[in-house]
Amino acid sequence: MATTSRLLTLLSLLQARRDWPGSVLASRLEVSDRTVRRDIDRLREMGYRIGSTMGPDGGYRLEAGTDMPPLLFDDDQALAVAIALRAASALGAGIGEAAVRALATMRQVLPSRLRHRLDAVEVTTVGRAGEAPVPVVPLDVLLTLAQAVRDRVTVRFDYLPRGEGDAQARRAEPHHLVASQGRWYLLGWDPDREDWRLYSADRVRPRVPSGASFVPRVVPGGDVDAFVSARFKGSDVNEWPCRGTVLLHAPARDVLPFAGDGTVTAVDDERCTLEVGSWTWGALAASFGRFEVTMEVVEPAELVEAFAVQAGRFAAAGSSAAESRRGS
Repeated sequence: MATTSRLLTLLSLLQARRDWPGSVLASRLEVSDRTVRRDIDRLREMGYRIGSTMGPDGGYRLEAGTDMPPLLFDDDQALAVAIALRAASALGAGIGEAAVRALATMRQVLPSRLRHRLDAVEVTTVGRAGEAPVPVVPLDVLLTLAQAVRDRVTVRFDYLPRGEGDAQARRAEPHHLVASQGRWYLLGWDPDREDWRLYSADRVRPRVPSGASFVPRVVPGGDVDAFVSARFKGSDVNEWPCRGTVLLHAPARDVLPFAGDGTVTAVDDERCTLEVGSWTWGALAASFGRFEVTMEVVEPAELVEAFAVQAGRFAAAGSSAAESRRGS
């Protein structure tokens, strides 16, 4: 193996795991321990900080340095990073411009075979119909919150209102940064309200200095994903507070694409049941209306009542519209 190829292979190995015994590196490269030492010295001269580990299996460790030396990616890693940069605008993290510059820099040094594969991936980020634009969170805000989570220090911040009004001074013991559909949230314990809170990161404006350190609490249930999902559903557990089932006079194949997290069960070729949940019984009843087919409530009684209430509202709206047309 030529020296240059061997150095690239050695660097790739050092980036793959934290510690490498010298003898293992020599075996992988099919060279002597002395050659490995010389190659390590060459990489150090190129700017890579490679430390030596002690012990009977003494070896080497690639460490962080003050400058960024050249990075080495295999083909799949290079494409993964490049595609992630192209999709960065969907993250809502305020890194769009930096991502574009990074992608341009990276593309210049990609081999032709990889540039052609990357250029075939065109990423267009669009929001769902009816959804508000994803708010962009300043990168310095995300970094400040992430550092507070890591260092276990209380964050002091102004919390901007959703509409008109003044910002509120708040403080929280930060537990996790959470990303969901391009939106960023801070999960933390509010010592003033003695409860867990989920803050929209785009409305957070950190104050300096940070507050005192704290001992981290355990999220109820011990699962951050489940706890946050439950909060999104307006519940303390990861289940919709209202759940019901209807019989739809429509084939299961026509209902499945629009069932969301619901459960579709075929009854026959022309009918199926749909079990789904929502925040309220009224919202649940209204959600079934999007199928525009004949339906029957299977359970529970609360859903039957909710349908009756919604039917009255729709009938009143129809009557009002008819009277307005007659009057005009």
